[in-house]
Amino acid sequence: MKTAELRQKDVTELAKEVSDLQKAHFGLRMQKATQQLTNTATLRHTRRDIARAKTILAQKQGEQKAAK
Repeated sequence: MKTAELRQKDVTELAKEVSDLQKAHFGLRMQKATQQLTNTATLRHTRRDIARAKTILAQKQGEQKAAK
């Protein structure tokens, strides 16, 4: 997921995105553990997408606190 796409979302949408990505990452980890995952690079991509979404979420929450 692109950073620009994430920046367009609001805080609740970002929180949902993080949750969805974490569920997807868990599923990929289970597939890897059961030898069903062929492309292990997807683990890296989802982990980085989670980090990217969490970073933008923290920035937006910080902006909201500063605005108050």
